[in-house]
Amino acid sequence: MNSGTVLITGANRGLGLEFARQYAADGWRVIACCRAPKDAPELKKIKAEVHALDVTSQESIQHLAKTLNGAPVDVLINNAGLHGDRRMFGETDVALWKQIFEVNTIAPVQILTALLENVAASHHKKVVNISSKVGSIGDNPSGGSYAYRSSKTALNMAMANAAHELKARGITILLIHPGWVQTDMGGPGAPVSIEQSITGVRRIIDKATLAETGHFYDYTGKQLPW
Repeated sequence: MNSGTVLITGANRGLGLEFARQYAADGWRVIACCRAPKDAPELKKIKAEVHALDVTSQESIQHLAKTLNGAPVDVLINNAGLHGDRRMFGETDVALWKQIFEVNTIAPVQILTALLENVAASHHKKVVNISSKVGSIGDNPSGGSYAYRSSKTALNMAMANAAHELKARGITILLIHPGWVQTDMGGPGAPVSIEQSITGVRRIIDKATLAETGHFYDYTGKQLPW
């Protein structure tokens, strides 16, 4: 896929930072979004365009859209996410559950809504949502992590809906499980390195066509059950 403009949320660390590094190295214009740009020195090193974005704030999202002023965004990556606790039935903090839904489910839809014309004006027209295998209803062997699991299941449905509705505009929407990755969320004992994960995710993004819109993959390209 030829270079263009990529916008990444949660770009100051982990998967988001690796997306920014790899795309910048390949000559893309990188619009890196995070809550506190002053605390993101790594993004400045790769010469990314860093924008402040609180994904839970509609005002912040609209400010970003106004700042971009219709500039084409070839690949929009909804990466910002929140895990929370791994508690079992009856133990989940309801206030935290709501917060996780706001970050993991509602925010990606609001960001896509605000930047829809930017994506539609681009050449590649791709929207990538970092989902999770634990959001799969068809592959749930353990239970637990109610808030995180349900937020990713809901994200999958919301974006599957959007894939149907936006297909006529040529927009390809993907849901991708990055693997169990060595990040702050995944921990140092995770089997997949950040570089390995993002390299795999980018391979899927590069190859995806409109025929794959609304599909759910893992970072190796395997299609996952809903």
